[in-house]
Amino acid sequence: MPQNQQSHRKDEHVSLAEKYYHVDQPNGFDQIRLRHDALPETNVAAITTATQVGQWHWDSPLYIEAMTGGSSQTGQLNARLGQIAAALRLPIATGSQSVAIKHPELASTFKVVREQDPHGLIFGNLGAGHPLTAAQTAVQMLAADALELHLNVVQEIVMPEGDRDFRWLANLKTLTTQLDVPIIVKEVGFGISKPTMTKLYQAGVRYLDLGGHDGTNFVDIENRRRPQREMAYLHNFGLSTVESLLAVQDHPADLTILAAGGIRTPLDAIKALILGADAVGMAGVVLHLLLHDDNDTVIAKLQAWLDQFKLLMALVSAQQITDLHQMTDKLIYSPELVAYKQSLTENL
Repeated sequence: MPQNQQSHRKDEHVSLAEKYYHVDQPNGFDQIRLRHDALPETNVAAITTATQVGQWHWDSPLYIEAMTGGSSQTGQLNARLGQIAAALRLPIATGSQSVAIKHPELASTFKVVREQDPHGLIFGNLGAGHPLTAAQTAVQMLAADALELHLNVVQEIVMPEGDRDFRWLANLKTLTTQLDVPIIVKEVGFGISKPTMTKLYQAGVRYLDLGGHDGTNFVDIENRRRPQREMAYLHNFGLSTVESLLAVQDHPADLTILAAGGIRTPLDAIKALILGADAVGMAGVVLHLLLHDDNDTVIAKLQAWLDQFKLLMALVSAQQITDLHQMTDKLIYSPELVAYKQSLTENL
Protein backbone atom coordinates (compact mmCIF):
# COMPACT_ATOMS: atom_id res chain seq x y z
CA MET A 1 0.00 0.00 0.00
CA PRO A 2 1.45 3.42 -0.94
CA GLN A 3 2.68 5.66 1.88
CA ASN A 4 2.00 9.19 0.61
CA GLN A 5 2.21 12.36 2.70
CA GLN A 6 -1.40 12.13 3.82
CA SER A 7 -1.03 8.47 4.83
CA HIS A 8 2.08 9.30 6.82
CA ARG A 9 0.17 12.13 8.52
CA LYS A 10 -2.58 9.68 9.53
CA ASP A 11 0.01 7.49 11.25
CA GLU A 12 1.51 10.55 12.94
CA HIS A 13 -1.91 11.58 14.22
CA VAL A 14 -2.45 8.21 15.89
CA SER A 15 1.01 8.24 17.46
CA LEU A 16 0.70 11.82 18.72
CA ALA A 17 -2.88 11.36 19.93
CA GLU A 18 -1.66 8.53 22.13
CA LYS A 19 1.41 10.52 23.23
CA TYR A 20 -0.79 13.35 24.52
CA TYR A 21 -3.52 11.11 25.96
CA HIS A 22 -3.81 11.16 29.77
CA VAL A 23 -6.67 9.22 31.29
CA ASP A 24 -6.85 11.46 34.37
CA GLN A 25 -6.36 14.80 32.60
CA PRO A 26 -8.69 17.41 34.14
CA ASN A 27 -11.28 18.97 31.87
CA GLY A 28 -14.56 20.88 31.81
CA PHE A 29 -16.59 17.98 33.15
CA ASP A 30 -14.69 18.32 36.43
CA GLN A 31 -16.36 21.72 36.87
CA ILE A 32 -19.73 20.04 37.29
CA ARG A 33 -20.84 17.90 40.23
CA LEU A 34 -24.02 15.84 40.41
CA ARG A 35 -26.51 16.07 43.23
CA HIS A 36 -27.41 12.43 43.56
CA ASP A 37 -30.70 11.05 44.80
CA ALA A 38 -30.16 9.14 48.06
CA LEU A 39 -33.69 7.71 47.69
CA PRO A 40 -33.87 6.95 43.97
CA GLU A 41 -36.74 4.44 44.35
CA THR A 42 -35.54 2.57 41.29
CA ASN A 43 -34.34 -0.88 40.29
CA VAL A 44 -31.34 -1.09 37.99
CA ALA A 45 -32.96 -4.03 36.22
CA ALA A 46 -35.79 -1.73 35.14
CA ILE A 47 -33.51 0.96 33.70
CA THR A 48 -33.23 1.16 29.93
CA THR A 49 -30.50 2.90 27.96
CA ALA A 50 -32.31 2.58 24.62
CA THR A 51 -32.98 5.96 23.07
CA GLN A 52 -33.98 7.84 19.94
CA VAL A 53 -31.15 9.80 18.34
CA GLY A 54 -32.58 11.79 15.47
CA GLN A 55 -34.08 9.30 13.02
CA TRP A 56 -32.33 6.29 14.59
CA HIS A 57 -33.13 4.03 17.54
CA TRP A 58 -29.94 3.22 19.49
CA ASP A 59 -29.37 0.61 22.19
CA SER A 60 -27.58 3.30 24.21
CA PRO A 61 -26.74 6.97 23.68
CA LEU A 62 -23.04 6.18 23.22
CA TYR A 63 -21.05 5.88 20.00
CA ILE A 64 -17.45 5.46 18.83
CA GLU A 65 -16.33 8.80 17.43
CA ALA A 66 -14.12 9.35 14.38
CA MET A 67 -10.47 8.40 14.72
CA THR A 68 -8.50 7.14 11.79
CA GLY A 69 -7.97 5.52 8.38
CA GLY A 70 -5.87 6.15 5.28
CA SER A 71 -2.76 4.02 5.77
CA SER A 72 -1.89 0.36 6.22
CA GLN A 73 -1.52 0.78 9.99
CA THR A 74 -4.72 2.75 10.45
CA GLY A 75 -6.61 0.35 8.18
CA GLN A 76 -5.76 -2.42 10.64
CA LEU A 77 -7.03 -0.25 13.49
CA ASN A 78 -10.25 0.44 11.57
CA ALA A 79 -10.82 -3.28 11.05
CA ARG A 80 -10.56 -3.81 14.79
CA LEU A 81 -12.83 -0.85 15.51
CA GLY A 82 -15.43 -2.34 13.19
CA GLN A 83 -15.25 -5.63 15.07
CA ILE A 84 -15.56 -3.87 18.43
CA ALA A 85 -18.50 -1.72 17.31
CA ALA A 86 -20.28 -4.82 15.99
CA ALA A 87 -19.71 -6.77 19.20
CA LEU A 88 -21.06 -3.93 21.38
CA ARG A 89 -23.75 -2.75 18.93
CA LEU A 90 -22.35 0.77 19.04
CA PRO A 91 -22.62 3.26 16.16
CA ILE A 92 -19.21 4.23 14.79
CA ALA A 93 -17.72 7.05 12.72
CA THR A 94 -14.56 6.66 10.65
CA GLY A 95 -11.74 9.15 10.39
CA SER A 96 -11.60 11.57 7.48
CA GLN A 97 -11.90 9.81 4.12
CA SER A 98 -10.35 12.69 2.18
CA VAL A 99 -7.14 10.72 1.69
CA ALA A 100 -9.14 7.94 0.01
CA ILE A 101 -10.93 10.45 -2.21
CA LYS A 102 -7.55 11.65 -3.46
CA HIS A 103 -5.99 8.16 -3.49
CA PRO A 104 -8.77 5.60 -4.21
CA GLU A 105 -6.40 2.71 -3.59
CA LEU A 106 -6.63 3.61 0.13
CA ALA A 107 -10.41 3.16 0.26
CA SER A 108 -9.90 -0.34 1.63
CA THR A 109 -8.59 1.15 4.90
CA PHE A 110 -12.09 2.54 5.46
CA LYS A 111 -14.19 -0.16 3.84
CA VAL A 112 -12.95 -2.62 6.47
CA VAL A 113 -15.22 -0.94 9.02
CA ARG A 114 -18.32 -1.94 7.05
CA GLU A 115 -16.86 -5.35 6.26
CA GLN A 116 -16.41 -6.05 9.98
CA ASP A 117 -19.69 -4.40 11.00
CA PRO A 118 -22.07 -5.23 8.14
CA HIS A 119 -25.28 -4.41 9.98
CA GLY A 120 -24.10 -1.55 12.18
CA LEU A 121 -24.77 2.17 12.05
CA ILE A 122 -21.71 3.73 10.39
CA PHE A 123 -20.91 7.37 9.71
CA GLY A 124 -18.49 8.46 7.01
CA ASN A 125 -16.33 11.56 7.43
CA LEU A 126 -15.08 14.37 5.18
CA GLY A 127 -14.02 17.98 5.53
CA ALA A 128 -16.78 20.56 5.18
CA GLY A 129 -15.38 21.92 1.92
CA HIS A 130 -15.68 18.75 -0.15
CA PRO A 131 -18.11 18.86 -3.09
CA LEU A 132 -21.18 16.69 -3.54
CA THR A 133 -19.37 14.16 -5.76
CA ALA A 134 -16.75 13.53 -3.06
CA ALA A 135 -19.45 13.25 -0.39
CA GLN A 136 -21.32 10.70 -2.50
CA THR A 137 -18.10 8.70 -2.97
CA ALA A 138 -17.43 8.73 0.78
CA VAL A 139 -20.94 7.45 1.52
CA GLN A 140 -20.72 4.73 -1.12
CA MET A 141 -17.29 3.66 0.16
CA LEU A 142 -18.81 2.63 3.49
CA ALA A 143 -22.45 2.15 2.58
CA ALA A 144 -22.63 4.86 5.25
CA ASP A 145 -25.82 5.68 7.13
CA ALA A 146 -24.77 9.33 7.55
CA LEU A 147 -21.82 11.54 6.71
CA GLU A 148 -19.91 13.62 9.22
CA LEU A 149 -18.60 16.88 7.75
CA HIS A 150 -15.92 18.22 10.03
CA LEU A 151 -15.09 21.82 10.86
CA ASN A 152 -11.37 22.01 11.64
CA VAL A 153 -10.26 25.60 11.12
CA VAL A 154 -7.96 25.61 14.16
CA GLN A 155 -6.34 22.33 13.14
CA GLU A 156 -5.77 23.55 9.58
CA ILE A 157 -4.31 26.85 10.81
CA VAL A 158 -1.72 25.04 12.92
CA MET A 159 -1.10 22.22 10.41
CA PRO A 160 2.06 23.10 8.44
CA GLU A 161 0.49 22.04 5.13
CA GLY A 162 -3.07 22.95 6.15
CA ASP A 163 -5.82 24.55 4.08
CA ARG A 164 -6.31 28.31 4.20
CA ASP A 165 -9.71 28.64 2.50
CA PHE A 166 -12.58 28.21 4.98
CA ARG A 167 -15.60 29.29 2.93
CA TRP A 168 -17.77 26.29 3.75
CA LEU A 169 -21.30 27.41 4.57
CA ALA A 170 -22.74 27.45 1.04
CA ASN A 171 -21.31 24.00 0.40
CA LEU A 172 -22.83 22.67 3.61
CA LYS A 173 -26.21 23.98 2.53
CA THR A 174 -25.84 22.19 -0.81
CA LEU A 175 -24.84 18.91 0.79
CA THR A 176 -27.66 18.92 3.35
CA THR A 177 -30.22 19.28 0.56
CA GLN A 178 -28.70 16.98 -2.07
CA LEU A 179 -27.01 14.08 -0.27
CA ASP A 180 -29.13 10.97 0.19
CA VAL A 181 -28.08 10.38 3.83
CA PRO A 182 -28.16 12.72 6.84
CA ILE A 183 -25.32 15.19 7.37
CA ILE A 184 -23.71 15.49 10.79
CA VAL A 185 -21.64 18.66 11.08
CA LYS A 186 -18.94 18.26 13.71
CA GLU A 187 -16.13 20.23 15.23
CA VAL A 188 -12.87 18.34 15.77
CA GLY A 189 -12.10 19.58 19.27
CA PHE A 190 -12.67 23.32 19.61
CA GLY A 191 -16.38 23.51 20.32
CA ILE A 192 -19.45 25.16 18.81
CA SER A 193 -20.91 28.52 19.85
CA LYS A 194 -24.56 29.52 19.61
CA PRO A 195 -24.00 31.84 16.60
CA THR A 196 -22.31 29.00 14.72
CA MET A 197 -25.15 26.64 15.65
CA THR A 198 -27.67 29.17 14.34
CA LYS A 199 -25.88 29.58 10.99
CA LEU A 200 -25.65 25.83 10.55
CA TYR A 201 -29.31 25.31 11.42
CA GLN A 202 -30.34 27.98 8.93
CA ALA A 203 -28.25 26.14 6.32
CA GLY A 204 -30.33 23.01 6.88
CA VAL A 205 -28.13 21.11 9.35
CA ARG A 206 -30.17 18.95 11.73
CA TYR A 207 -27.37 16.90 13.35
CA LEU A 208 -24.62 18.78 15.19
CA ASP A 209 -21.61 17.24 16.94
CA LEU A 210 -20.15 19.86 19.27
CA GLY A 211 -16.66 18.32 19.36
CA GLY A 212 -15.45 20.38 22.31
CA HIS A 213 -12.02 21.09 23.72
CA ASP A 214 -10.67 18.69 26.39
CA GLY A 215 -10.35 15.58 24.23
CA THR A 216 -7.79 14.91 21.49
CA ASN A 217 -6.04 18.24 20.99
CA PHE A 218 -5.16 18.90 17.37
CA VAL A 219 -3.25 22.04 18.30
CA ASP A 220 -0.79 19.89 20.24
CA ILE A 221 -0.69 17.29 17.47
CA GLU A 222 -0.20 19.67 14.54
CA ASN A 223 2.14 21.99 16.43
CA ARG A 224 4.35 18.98 17.14
CA ARG A 225 4.62 18.57 13.37
CA ARG A 226 5.74 22.20 12.86
CA PRO A 227 9.54 22.53 12.57
CA GLN A 228 9.68 25.29 15.21
CA ARG A 229 6.69 24.11 17.27
CA GLU A 230 5.83 27.78 17.72
CA MET A 231 2.01 27.70 18.05
CA ALA A 232 1.76 26.02 21.45
CA TYR A 233 0.04 29.17 22.75
CA LEU A 234 -3.18 27.85 21.19
CA HIS A 235 -3.16 24.79 23.46
CA ASN A 236 -6.24 25.93 25.41
CA PHE A 237 -8.00 27.59 22.48
CA GLY A 238 -11.69 26.97 21.91
CA LEU A 239 -14.77 26.00 23.89
CA SER A 240 -14.94 22.90 26.03
CA THR A 241 -17.66 20.34 25.44
CA VAL A 242 -19.40 21.55 28.60
CA GLU A 243 -19.22 25.20 27.47
CA SER A 244 -20.57 24.22 24.05
CA LEU A 245 -23.46 22.28 25.59
CA LEU A 246 -24.37 25.27 27.75
CA ALA A 247 -24.16 27.59 24.75
CA VAL A 248 -26.68 25.61 22.67
CA GLN A 249 -29.10 24.53 25.38
CA ASP A 250 -32.02 26.42 23.82
CA HIS A 251 -31.48 24.88 20.39
CA PRO A 252 -34.39 24.14 18.03
CA ALA A 253 -36.31 20.99 18.95
CA ASP A 254 -35.50 19.28 15.64
CA LEU A 255 -31.74 19.75 16.01
CA THR A 256 -30.04 16.60 17.31
CA ILE A 257 -27.03 17.36 19.53
CA LEU A 258 -24.11 14.96 19.76
CA ALA A 259 -21.35 15.66 22.27
CA ALA A 260 -17.78 14.45 21.93
CA GLY A 261 -14.50 15.72 23.30
CA GLY A 262 -13.08 14.78 26.67
CA ILE A 263 -15.44 11.92 27.53
CA ARG A 264 -13.23 9.90 29.90
CA THR A 265 -15.73 8.02 32.06
CA PRO A 266 -19.40 7.01 32.21
CA LEU A 267 -19.88 9.90 34.65
CA ASP A 268 -18.76 12.39 31.99
CA ALA A 269 -21.33 10.87 29.63
CA ILE A 270 -24.11 11.20 32.21
CA LYS A 271 -23.24 14.86 32.74
CA ALA A 272 -23.23 15.51 28.98
CA LEU A 273 -26.69 13.98 28.61
CA ILE A 274 -28.09 16.01 31.50
CA LEU A 275 -26.64 19.10 29.81
CA GLY A 276 -28.73 18.29 26.74
CA ALA A 277 -26.75 15.96 24.51
CA ASP A 278 -28.80 13.37 22.64
CA ALA A 279 -25.75 11.11 22.25
CA VAL A 280 -22.17 11.03 23.47
CA GLY A 281 -19.08 10.10 21.45
CA MET A 282 -15.90 8.42 22.67
CA ALA A 283 -12.60 8.56 20.78
CA GLY A 284 -9.43 9.02 22.83
CA VAL A 285 -10.37 6.50 25.50
CA VAL A 286 -11.19 3.90 22.82
CA LEU A 287 -8.01 4.53 20.83
CA HIS A 288 -5.94 4.20 24.00
CA LEU A 289 -7.50 0.82 24.76
CA LEU A 290 -7.09 -0.26 21.15
CA LEU A 291 -3.35 0.45 21.19
CA HIS A 292 -2.73 -1.43 24.44
CA ASP A 293 -5.15 -4.37 24.53
CA ASP A 294 -6.47 -7.10 22.25
CA ASN A 295 -10.02 -6.96 20.94
CA ASP A 296 -11.52 -9.23 23.59
CA THR A 297 -10.05 -7.09 26.35
CA VAL A 298 -11.20 -3.85 24.72
CA ILE A 299 -14.71 -5.24 24.32
CA ALA A 300 -14.77 -6.39 27.95
CA LYS A 301 -13.58 -3.01 29.22
CA LEU A 302 -16.06 -1.06 27.11
CA GLN A 303 -18.87 -3.41 28.14
CA ALA A 304 -17.98 -2.68 31.75
CA TRP A 305 -18.10 1.02 30.83
CA LEU A 306 -21.63 0.54 29.42
CA ASP A 307 -22.72 -1.43 32.49
CA GLN A 308 -21.43 1.31 34.80
CA PHE A 309 -23.28 3.92 32.77
CA LYS A 310 -26.54 2.14 33.58
CA LEU A 311 -25.62 1.96 37.27
CA LEU A 312 -24.94 5.71 37.32
CA MET A 313 -28.41 6.37 35.95
CA ALA A 314 -29.75 4.92 39.19
CA LEU A 315 -27.75 7.50 41.18
CA VAL A 316 -29.96 10.25 39.78
CA SER A 317 -33.16 8.13 39.65
CA ALA A 318 -33.26 8.06 35.85
CA GLN A 319 -35.28 5.21 34.39
CA GLN A 320 -34.56 6.14 30.77
CA ILE A 321 -32.38 8.53 28.81
CA THR A 322 -35.10 11.14 28.36
CA ASP A 323 -35.25 11.43 32.17
CA LEU A 324 -31.67 12.68 32.17
CA HIS A 325 -32.62 15.55 29.88
CA GLN A 326 -35.00 16.83 32.58
CA MET A 327 -32.44 16.85 35.40
CA THR A 328 -30.47 20.07 35.00
CA ASP A 329 -31.45 20.92 38.58
CA LYS A 330 -29.12 18.11 39.69
CA LEU A 331 -26.05 19.92 38.31
CA ILE A 332 -23.77 21.90 40.63
CA TYR A 333 -21.52 24.29 38.67
CA SER A 334 -18.11 25.62 39.59
CA PRO A 335 -17.85 29.42 40.06
CA GLU A 336 -16.09 29.60 36.68
CA LEU A 337 -18.99 27.89 34.90
CA VAL A 338 -21.53 30.01 36.78
CA ALA A 339 -19.77 33.10 35.41
CA TYR A 340 -19.69 31.58 31.92
CA LYS A 341 -23.43 30.80 32.04
CA GLN A 342 -24.08 34.39 33.11
CA SER A 343 -22.01 35.72 30.22
CA LEU A 344 -24.13 33.72 27.78
CA THR A 345 -27.26 35.46 29.10
CA GLU A 346 -25.69 38.91 29.06
CA ASN A 347 -24.48 38.51 25.47
CA LEU A 348 -27.90 37.60 24.04
